[in-house]
Amino acid sequence: MPETKAIANTGLSSPTVRFAPSPNGLLHVGHARSAFLNWRFARDHGGAFLLRIEDIDTTRARPEFDAAIREDLAWLGLDWSGPVRRQAEHFSDYEAALSELRRLDLLYPAFLSRNEAADRVRQAESSGETWPRDPDGAPHYPGDDRNLTEPQRTRRMAEGKPYAWRLDMKKALDCLQEPLTWEEFGAGPQGKAGRIAADPAAWGDVVLARRDVPASYHLAVAVDDAIQGITDVIRGEDLFAATAVHRLLQLLLGLPEPRYRHHGLVLDADGRKLSKSDGATSIASLRLKGASPSDIMAMAGLLPES
Repeated sequence: MPETKAIANTGLSSPTVRFAPSPNGLLHVGHARSAFLNWRFARDHGGAFLLRIEDIDTTRARPEFDAAIREDLAWLGLDWSGPVRRQAEHFSDYEAALSELRRLDLLYPAFLSRNEAADRVRQAESSGETWPRDPDGAPHYPGDDRNLTEPQRTRRMAEGKPYAWRLDMKKALDCLQEPLTWEEFGAGPQGKAGRIAADPAAWGDVVLARRDVPASYHLAVAVDDAIQGITDVIRGEDLFAATAVHRLLQLLLGLPEPRYRHHGLVLDADGRKLSKSDGATSIASLRLKGASPSDIMAMAGLLPES
């Protein structure tokens, strides 16, 4: 169903929203939908539309894609307020958050490699055990490392064994004084607005940092939204379930709670969400074929301006 011209008035006098793509490929029509919904919301409510480049994974980020993002947005007629925030320039912010979670004894170094963890899951499932999986279908991380003693952890780290920092979900949930929720001001995939019950336990002991990547998406987005003063997060419904982890991190770190709206996705002919690997739906390729900004908006399922 096409989006209405404006999201219903939320009562905010001056909201701040953001569009936060990763520079590891070209923007596609689905990105245009999310960017335009954020931009239009800020314009209609006298707020600010910010641009964030999520390049925390420096091994995949490319400067040419960074430039292409800004070029595509400008061509679509979307302007943003203030300087662009690039995650790769703010590693110290994420390290500070990790340090606080370590101080609270909520993190542990996880030493199993992806293959080792996958082998554990296969062995368990082959013996008839039901292994928990997260909302994206990935198996939860085995809990062995959670029970290592401090001397055992220190020794393995000193030996140079690779590890990732994982959130001890049980300890984190024990910090909660009341049920965890978030405010959904759109219909969302559940088809209703209002307070939504958050279930971070569904994700298991999530990774918050790796040796080669100083913060996971979950940690970086929670920290960035707080630093940038984001009041309203408008993003695709594929991130609906992940909001539970973000709300948990916000509470643990004492960060403000934004409101959320998870909009529908632009799907391909087979009913799958668009991917950067499909160059045919990139804004750049459609521009070369003669598409106009209005054409892109129509492909994104958005109603034209009056």
